Amino acid sequence: MQKVRHDLDATDRRITAVLLASPRASWRSVAEVLGVSERTVVRRAAPLFHDRTLRATAVRNPALFPHLLPTVLRIRCRPNRIATIAAGLARRPDTIWVDILGGGDEICVVLFLNGPDARHKLLLRDLPATAAVRSWTSYDLLKVFPVGFAWSAGLLTREESRHLWPSADPAPEPFSPLPEDEALIDALVEDSRMTYGELAHRTGRTPRAVRRRLDALVEAHGVRLATEVDLALLGVHAEALLWITADPGALEETGQILSRHPQVRFTAATTGSSSLLVAVAATDLSALYVFLTGTVGALPHISGMEVAPILSGVKRTGLVRPASISV
Repeated sequence: MQKVRHDLDATDRRITAVLLASPRASWRSVAEVLGVSERTVVRRAAPLFHDRTLRATAVRNPALFPHLLPTVLRIRCRPNRIATIAAGLARRPDTIWVDILGGGDEICVVLFLNGPDARHKLLLRDLPATAAVRSWTSYDLLKVFPVGFAWSAGLLTREESRHLWPSADPAPEPFSPLPEDEALIDALVEDSRMTYGELAHRTGRTPRAVRRRLDALVEAHGVRLATEVDLALLGVHAEALLWITADPGALEETGQILSRHPQVRFTAATTGSSSLLVAVAATDLSALYVFLTGTVGALPHISGMEVAPILSGVKRTGLVRPASISV
């Protein structure tokens, strides 16, 4: 049986923070950022990947893959069936995250649906046919703010973060994925820390060609490399989703500001009555309150906000969480 970790010490957490912000960082790079020896990083980090406390993966950016329809669902269902429905949704290959919210009768799901037919099948057939589902609301993701991709759970200093990301928000060059990129991306989804040699073997390219194409995909935000971890191990004990209504003329500015905050792990503009979906990770409810009143409350162009606490994260960055497999 796989050992489930219940705690990480301060060094483990900071190593994890670097790998959250830069998932393919070499052991040497991690050591340089943190000012520790490379041997210490290897001794600490390798077992975390081995027992799957840390898992390396990747997620496509639907903005560059037109066949993908990024969709958010808020599904209300019978409380005694919510765990079963959440687990079923998490098993779908097109779900990116699945969270159980609020009072235990609502699920939030982000899906990258494979075209209109897949959306129609889900919304017009599958959900109506599920007796335990009471109602649902569907939103489109209009834009994901990439600044949040360098999220480090607030465990790195600004100087350490700048070492990982010298340019805070570089403007990517025009970029179009190629059909032959699919094999590379599939390999990264399986394990985004595969060596260039392993990726070359999987894709039939040379290591040099793989490295060039991988760099191009990442720099253009074609894929988001990710490290998945139970955030409670990093001291996060209060997560929430915020549905924020911002003035249309200030939507971009507001999204950019929020996406840069160390407690914000995801920010996206959406359709619907609200205009921004923001995922917040705080140490506790007091810290969440300070964020809501001090950070969100200080922004001048916000006219409304709904706060939905996350009771359980069932799937993140396309990976079912180990503690949720038996849900």
